[in-house]
Amino acid sequence: MPQPENPIEDFRQAVGAALRAMGHAPDLELAYTADKPSCFGDQARVPQPGRALPPEQVAEVRGWADSFALRRRLHDAKLHAQDQPDAGLARDIWNAVEQARVEAIGSSEMLGVAQNLDRMTEMRVRADPIVRARSAEEVPLATALGLMVRERLTGAPVPRIAEAAMDLVRDGIEERAGPHLDALADAIDDQAAFAQLMRRVLSDLGLGADPDENAEESGDSEEQQDEEQPGDEGEEQEQDGGGQDQSTETRAEDSADDPDASETRETEMDTDMVSDAEMGEDGQEGMMPWRPNMPMSDLPPDFDYKPYTRAHDEVVGAEDLCDAEELTRLRGYLDQQLIPLQSAVTKLANRLQRRLMAQQNRSWDFDQEEGLLDAARLVRIVTNPSYAMSYKVERDTEFRDTVVTLLIDNSGSMRGRPISIAAICADILARTLERCAVKTEILGFTTRAWKGGLAREKWLADGRPVKPGRLNDLRHIVYKPADAPWRRARKNLGLMMREGLLKENIDGEALLWAHDRLMARREDRRILMVISDGAPVDDSTLSVNTGNYLERHLRQVIKHIEGKSPVELIAIGIGHDVTRYYAKAVTIMDVEQLGGTIIDQLAGLFEAKTGARGRR
Repeated sequence: MPQPENPIEDFRQAVGAALRAMGHAPDLELAYTADKPSCFGDQARVPQPGRALPPEQVAEVRGWADSFALRRRLHDAKLHAQDQPDAGLARDIWNAVEQARVEAIGSSEMLGVAQNLDRMTEMRVRADPIVRARSAEEVPLATALGLMVRERLTGAPVPRIAEAAMDLVRDGIEERAGPHLDALADAIDDQAAFAQLMRRVLSDLGLGADPDENAEESGDSEEQQDEEQPGDEGEEQEQDGGGQDQSTETRAEDSADDPDASETRETEMDTDMVSDAEMGEDGQEGMMPWRPNMPMSDLPPDFDYKPYTRAHDEVVGAEDLCDAEELTRLRGYLDQQLIPLQSAVTKLANRLQRRLMAQQNRSWDFDQEEGLLDAARLVRIVTNPSYAMSYKVERDTEFRDTVVTLLIDNSGSMRGRPISIAAICADILARTLERCAVKTEILGFTTRAWKGGLAREKWLADGRPVKPGRLNDLRHIVYKPADAPWRRARKNLGLMMREGLLKENIDGEALLWAHDRLMARREDRRILMVISDGAPVDDSTLSVNTGNYLERHLRQVIKHIEGKSPVELIAIGIGHDVTRYYAKAVTIMDVEQLGGTIIDQLAGLFEAKTGARGRR
C-alpha cells in the first residue's frame, strides 16, 4: 500500500476526530504541544509525538485524548462540586478517584482505549512522588487511592514503578476501607451513588464524617421539626419538597458562582489533575499529582508558613552558576532560537517602544511663559505679539521614574519551549525599556535539588519532626540587576537554557524576595511581573505537610502585596489559570503569545497610570 504523504498530519486528524466522537463534543478542538497536556474549555492539548511516530508515544497521545474525551462525556461537574469535601487531602482523593472512574468506564467499553490509558497512566505516575517514597508516610494517599480504585474497576495492575510504594500502604487501606472500596465497582455508572460510597471510604480513612450518621441526624431534626409545627400533611410535604429543591438549586448556583466549582472546577481539574508536567528524578518529563486550587476563604487565620532551615538557600548571580565559556555557548544557543522569531521580536520591541515613547512625546503643559513655541498659538502671536502665554513645556512622565522586575518561574515544567520564550521575552523587555529610560530587573527562582537536598537531609538526621515546613533548598537567580545595562547582562539570560538548572518551584518565597528587592529601590513606581506555568510544587515539602501548604502561602503573599504594598503586581500564566491567584493576571494557552502579552500588559499599566494626565 502507498505510504501517506504526511503521516503526522493524518495521525493528528484521526486523534482529533476520535476525541470529538468519544467525548460527544463536536466543538472540542485538539492541538499538539511540546509542553504540558491540558484541557481548557473547548481546546485540548496533547503531547507532540516524534516525527517517526514511535508506538509508545502514539499510545500516550491517544491516552491523553481519550482521558479528556471520557471526562467530557461521563463527568457531571455540578454534581461533583456539590458533594466534594473540603479542600485538602480529602478533596485530592475525591478528584483522583473520580478520574479513575471515568477512565475505567472507557477502558471496559473499548480495549484500545484501555491500552492507551495504561500507557498514559504509566507516564503520569513516573514522576509522581509515589515512586520515590521509602516509607508509608511519604506515599501520597491521593495517588495511592486513585491507583487502587483503578485496579479494582479495570483489573489492570498498578504500574510496576509504583508497586513498592503501594505495598507500604495497601494493607492499611484495605483493613480500614476495603469493603467500601469493593462496592465501588457496582456503582461505576452512577456518579451520585459512587460519590456516596466515596464519602464512606473517606470516613473509613478518618478524612470525613460518616454520611449515614449525617443522614440520621438530619432525619431526627426533621422529625422534631414536624412535631413542633403540626399542620396539614400535604402542605408540609409540599413545603419540604420545595425547600429541598430550593436548597439544591442554591447549591448549584453557588457551585456555578464559585470559581472552584461547576464548569470552572471541571476545567481546573481537567488541567491540574492531568497536566502539571514536572521533571522526574532522572530528568525525564512526567506528570505530577493534582494540586488543589483553593479559594481565599479556605485560608485559616492561624496558618503559619516556615522554612525548616535557611542555611542552604542561596541568592546567586547567573554568571556564578557556570563559567564564562559555557555562558557564551548557552547564549549562542538562545540566539539560535531567536532566528526564526527575529521579525516578530523586532516588531514587538518597536511596538512597545512606540507606545511608551508616544506617551513621553505627547505629554505637554501648555500656555506657559517660556519653553517651546506652541504651533497651535501662531494666530494669537500674530494678532497679539505681546501675549506671553504662547509656549509649551514637555512634562516629565511618571514612568521615567519606574523600575520593572520580571520574575520568571525556572521550574522543570517550564523546560523546553516555555523557558526559551520566557528568556527571549525578557531580552526584548530589557532592551526596549532601557531605550525608554526605564530600569529593568530580571530574576528567576527554582530549587537546588529535586528531593529536598541538604534541608531534607538535616530533617532526617533530626528524627523527622512533624510538620517541618518548607523542606528544600531555594535557589534565587539574578539574571540582570536593575542598575546593570542590558549589554552586560545579555549573556546571563542564556543560563535558562542549561540542562539541570530547572527543578521545582516555591512561588511564595520567590515573590517575597522579588518584592523586597523592589521595595529597596529609590524609584517612585515599582512594577513586578510574574511569569509562571503552574501552582507551586515541591515534592519534599508536600510529602510531609498538607497538600496545599505551598499554595496557601502563595495566596497569603499575594494578598499582602496587592492589599498593603505600593508594588504593582501582575502575572502571566502559561497554560495555567493564574487569575485565581492574582487580581491582575492573564492566562495564555500558547507560549508563542507570551511576547505580545507582556507588551500589552506592560504598556497598559503605563497608559492607565498616565491616561488621567493626558493632553489638554
